[in-house]
Amino acid sequence: SLRDRGNTIVVIEHNLDVIKTADWIIDMGPEGGARGGEVLAVGTPEEVAEHPLSYTGKYLKPLLNL
Repeated sequence: SLRDRGNTIVVIEHNLDVIKTADWIIDMGPEGGARGGEVLAVGTPEEVAEHPLSYTGKYLKPLLNL
């Protein structure tokens, strides 16, 4: 795979089943458009799930059994 050959892969994703398998997440928001664009949380899925301002983390947390 690309990653196994040392490449970095950037994915824009909204499917939590895909997000929970990521090595690293950059969560942007808090909303879309003019009310978004800020980096809210950065880290592993587990770290993002624990971030209090992350909507992604809020919905990711139960999938990770945290």
